[in-house]
Amino acid sequence: MDIYKELNISPIINAAGTYTVLGGSCMNEETLSAMNSAARHFVPLRDFQKAAHSAIAKLTKNEAAYISNGAATGLYLAIAACIERNLNKKFYYLSKNQISYCNIVMFKAHRNPYDLIIENLGANYKELSFPNIILPPTKEDLDNAIDCYTAAIYFAVSAWTAPGFLSLQETLEVAKKRNVPVIVDAAAQLPPVENLWKFSKMGASAVLFSGGKDLRGPQASGLMVGSKDILDRVVSIGFPNYGIGRMMKVCREEIAGLYAAGKQYVNMDHKARYDWCERQIIKLKNAFKNSGVFEVKRTFPNEAGQPIARAFLEITNHKITPEFVRDFLLKNKPPICAYSENLNGIYINPMSLKEGETEIIIKRLQELSIYKGGGKTNGRKRKDSSARS
Repeated sequence: MDIYKELNISPIINAAGTYTVLGGSCMNEETLSAMNSAARHFVPLRDFQKAAHSAIAKLTKNEAAYISNGAATGLYLAIAACIERNLNKKFYYLSKNQISYCNIVMFKAHRNPYDLIIENLGANYKELSFPNIILPPTKEDLDNAIDCYTAAIYFAVSAWTAPGFLSLQETLEVAKKRNVPVIVDAAAQLPPVENLWKFSKMGASAVLFSGGKDLRGPQASGLMVGSKDILDRVVSIGFPNYGIGRMMKVCREEIAGLYAAGKQYVNMDHKARYDWCERQIIKLKNAFKNSGVFEVKRTFPNEAGQPIARAFLEITNHKITPEFVRDFLLKNKPPICAYSENLNGIYINPMSLKEGETEIIIKRLQELSIYKGGGKTNGRKRKDSSARS
């Protein structure tokens, strides 16, 4: 059964990256097989969770691990666990009023749409410093922002954060002195694979990753690693327990899928993958030498700050706009999704491409060049002008 064909939906070639709105990533056959196997049998869920969490913790060199239904849910549960720790009372028994006394300290530069769940949980934001370089924060500033109701410090690791925050190392030093847990949001910070244990070994109490991005597990999954103290509390609050965790269901298929994906990710040849991505960029460069339409440049790192190179196809023909290129790629079959990021060109991100898809992208862009009067690709005239707008 081809579900997309049945529903008249065209699958795309993803040249943009592991964006949630495009499906995150594609799972491989080993992961799908593990999920299929898990779906065929009943199992005591708590036993399955305990075994999978223990195995993933060992795999990722951590004290503990937890599989959530997405990284944002992981943040929600981690904040709840830290509030429970701060108030020294099981979260299940806490009233809204009691929760409202707690605050989460964060740098203004780290505010983002995902941290809105802190307010939804009932805690307060305690924002520190400014999202610029005018008055950089100090360790003293952070120390003075912490009070007896500070349940945790939230720290976002991402390429899109503004300036105006302490380093993670400095943040952890202050937190350790004040005995306050630090939650590191590293949802899109894989690769490198070392991040699976790097931040927790530095001293973070909980580190959050998306399961459906580069880990290539189920999109509706997330991975939390860190200290046993905080993650044991997460286990007691999260699904299948009653309370806030009950609505955050993690099915056995997702547990199996993320476990299988995690094993493959830790053991894969990451250098070979980086090299493959570099070869795709070389193909694009060779295809558009002296094209009169695109100039291909290698950029590094990618949009999420991951150590994978991308190709930026800068438009050199005044007749063509980035919007036209994006539309042209999407309207033809198979649809190709690429982003311009408000620049005069488009990015081709190899990390989400499959073997042979670079050649399809090249052919489509060569058709576009002819359609708009570029006329040449790789220094040679092309006779095929059958492209559609």
